Amino acid sequence: MAKHDHGLGAETLERILQVTRQLAAPFELQEMLGQVVDAGIAVLSADRGSVFLYEQATDELVGYVTTGMEALRIPAGKGIAGECARTREVVNVPDCYADPRFNPEVDRKTRYRTRCLLAVPLVGHDDSLVGVLQLLNKRNGTFGEEDERVAHALAAQCAVALQRVRMTEELLVKEKIQRELAVAREVQMGFLPRRMPDLAGYDLAGTSIPADETGGDTYDVVALGPDRVSLLLGDATGHGIGPALSATQVRAMLRIALRLGAGVAETLVNINDQLEQDLASNRFVTAFLGTLEAQDHRVTYHSAGQAPLMHFHAAGDECEWLASTTLPLGLMAPMALKQAATIDLAPGDILGLITDGVFECEDAEGRQFGEAGVKRLVREHQMRPMAELRDLLVEAVKAHQGDAPQADDITIVLVRRLPD
Repeated sequence: MAKHDHGLGAETLERILQVTRQLAAPFELQEMLGQVVDAGIAVLSADRGSVFLYEQATDELVGYVTTGMEALRIPAGKGIAGECARTREVVNVPDCYADPRFNPEVDRKTRYRTRCLLAVPLVGHDDSLVGVLQLLNKRNGTFGEEDERVAHALAAQCAVALQRVRMTEELLVKEKIQRELAVAREVQMGFLPRRMPDLAGYDLAGTSIPADETGGDTYDVVALGPDRVSLLLGDATGHGIGPALSATQVRAMLRIALRLGAGVAETLVNINDQLEQDLASNRFVTAFLGTLEAQDHRVTYHSAGQAPLMHFHAAGDECEWLASTTLPLGLMAPMALKQAATIDLAPGDILGLITDGVFECEDAEGRQFGEAGVKRLVREHQMRPMAELRDLLVEAVKAHQGDAPQADDITIVLVRRLPD
């Protein structure tokens, strides 16, 4: 008996090569998916077809192109397409309605009758699962062994083409996001004070370093006259675009309130009420808002969940750590405030408004930089200009975290009353 030739015929090879040349052209993903379905229908003489792309994050097969049918989302491993994906083998079903793996729901919705089905795994050049190509209703019969061999050869070309397009689009999306984030960072950083206002008898410095391209921290120091400044430190939950918008919103509302002549309590209540309407229920902003009067060297403030606040007493060479005075902003409205708290600054004293990115920074053993780390730096370098102390504090935090990436936004505002 003569042996069967399991190779592909010259005509079939030519058709696959033609498809390969077509798929080499630059396509967007949706267009490429359509090309893959059309190629399968043409080469295997099918009536309809669909492509399911594999999403590793959800372990699902997603039907992006389904000619004549609506898109589907199914767990990988479920049904005929799922078995094809799991085994990475062609699944040939000559009679769909006699196969328990077949889901007739799609037929009912589309009023289409699926007689036979060929599911072909799409495996990339790196042996990763790209998806599954399904072809329905072989013209003039059912799919045979020759169709399975053709499908294998065709799928190899289609998988690589799809993988190339997906990787290209993912790269383009990432580049676009990076460009947009770079612009967002530039805008956000542009809202921070370019220089500190001059205040007789005081040295002020501040900085904000986002953990990502954008951050949820903000600060502001606004001159209210020759001897008064407004101090703001805000920390929105999380970091990234959403918290960055919240933090920027707080600063913008503060500026408006200051122009209208509002006091600390009135400003904080109005900001809270607006955030309570704008933020999701699991979002809030901790904030310090105060006014420094240079004539009597007193800071009058409210601290909405922002703590600890550092008051370094130069006379005793000690740090006093102050708690917040009310709830974070955006949790509930209306906001009931007690009488504002005050801090009296003696000669040489330093007020430190510092976010969690400093205190909660961990080393390789999980030890936090903490209040002790801040106290040590301030004690040692209290006589230096505040800009230098600020930079030394940032350097110390970076050294503490070692090679680990920055886990949270770092924001520092330092106010020192100069010695008499």
